Amino acid sequence: MERKVVLITGGSSGIGKSIGVYLKSKGFTVYGTTRSLNKYPDFTEFNLLELDVRNTNSIEKAVSKLIEKEGRVDVLVNNAGIGITGPIEETPHDEILKTFETNFHGPLHMAKAVLPQMRKQKAGLVINITSIAGYMGLPYRGIYSASKGALELVTEALRMETKDFGVYFTNLAPGDFATNIASGRYHAPIVSSSPYAKPYGNTLQMMNDHVESGGDPKRVAEKVLKIINTKKPRVHYTVGEFLQQFSLFLKRILPDKMYEKLLLNHYKL
Repeated sequence: MERKVVLITGGSSGIGKSIGVYLKSKGFTVYGTTRSLNKYPDFTEFNLLELDVRNTNSIEKAVSKLIEKEGRVDVLVNNAGIGITGPIEETPHDEILKTFETNFHGPLHMAKAVLPQMRKQKAGLVINITSIAGYMGLPYRGIYSASKGALELVTEALRMETKDFGVYFTNLAPGDFATNIASGRYHAPIVSSSPYAKPYGNTLQMMNDHVESGGDPKRVAEKVLKIINTKKPRVHYTVGEFLQQFSLFLKRILPDKMYEKLLLNHYKL
């Protein structure tokens, strides 16, 4: 049987790298992407392509190169993403736009780039890596939640629009995993004179602690493999600690104000 070709954005580190290494070990032909190949001269885990999800020219160039070499693309894992924290009132709007460019527009650009080939093949799978945070508006993380929530919703629409082409779109929402996302995210500065200084500072510390003590990213990779091997993938999947996943169940069944109170108590706000 022909080896499936998988393209993973943000594949040089973190969850993306874990997915790539795991899928390669299972016999897939794996291509990851990074914004700068020069930073990874000794990267040998799998193939790396230079690609910036915010730049459509680089996307078209990389996808064309992949298709020219392999003749197909079976799975796209839209993993590239950035974090952002801060009081919305004090977050520079250009940083908000950058977040949406990467977390929302980037996956859309990628989907548009691979869809013609997937339609030609009459088969394909796009897995959008979102976040459990995308199911709720989290304090001091609202922009990140919004960018991932928007991706969840547009995936639902894409599923219906592409159903006649043999292409499936699905979401995979991880909870907190031990990656370097905290070091790479934009943090609005904690200003001592700000009315948000104390609650934001405490919440930021809690968020960083959750990431540092998060689970093994290999669990996300295992879930990705399970989705790839599913004949008709569901719309939404989650992966993470029990309490994080249980919080989604509570959001569905509890009145809004009661759920809001649970979040306020959790973040000690």
